[in-house]
Amino acid sequence: MALKRPEQITQMDRGLWRVLADNPSPMTFWGTNSFVLGDRASRIVIDPGPDLASHHDALIEALSGAKVDAILVTHAHLDHSAGASMLAEATGAPVLAFGSATDGRSDIMNDLAASGALGGGEGVDHAFRPDQRLGDGEILDTPCGTVTAWHTPGHMAGHLCFAWRDVLFCGDHIMGWSSSLISPPDGDAAAFRNSCMRLKTLAPARMLPAHGDEIEDPAQRIDDLLAHRGAREASIIEALRDGMRTLNEITMRVYTDIPQSHLPAASRNTFAHLIDLVEQNRVSASPTLGESATFTLL
Repeated sequence: MALKRPEQITQMDRGLWRVLADNPSPMTFWGTNSFVLGDRASRIVIDPGPDLASHHDALIEALSGAKVDAILVTHAHLDHSAGASMLAEATGAPVLAFGSATDGRSDIMNDLAASGALGGGEGVDHAFRPDQRLGDGEILDTPCGTVTAWHTPGHMAGHLCFAWRDVLFCGDHIMGWSSSLISPPDGDAAAFRNSCMRLKTLAPARMLPAHGDEIEDPAQRIDDLLAHRGAREASIIEALRDGMRTLNEITMRVYTDIPQSHLPAASRNTFAHLIDLVEQNRVSASPTLGESATFTLL
């Protein structure tokens, strides 16, 4: 993985450009990667990125006056989807995604969100509405080539990955520099695990994430992430055995390897794992499942 911040516009391959947004942070690494694919006559944009005039201008430059057939959005987080309306207005292209910010949530996540006991909602683009919804496995036959949408919930319920040629554009689901934030009710640990296993069966040759550099060995990276999640779950179980009971106590016990500033995000990941463990009937939550619950091994 490249540690040096790359140029704003980089040609990655024949007919493929990365356009880097100027929104670096501990959660976005060097910023959001938008991708432009196709030829001089017709192009597609994947993840138009944040609502930044400088990023919009860079996308227009990378498009080089070509007709834009579609703007594809992996998920409705502001650093991925907020720039869609401006780009759609400039190009006349339709915006395609799984749905709005809350579409795709599991029943338990919908119930927990309705209870008000979850918190979360970091960076969600609640105003996002695509012009066209994409279903799991839906194939787009475009002048730029065939693009297949794969529904990969986990980081967000409506997350999509897009397959084109030998590349899988994997959004925030798989990244090389970090594991994904899983923050309920939008994030779901069980769904993340299942989506990882599904992507492994698809066996993409290359993965291009929305933050950070290309993932050159996708199968190994997926294995590493599944092992990482398994280790976090085991650490949570061990913390419960040792008498830790609250979300904060468990998080502090499990995440000893990160800066203090990252603990709020770590708490969201811990909570996602605890929800999954409650659903597996391995842990109980009292009096009800929520951030303020007391958790106990069963």
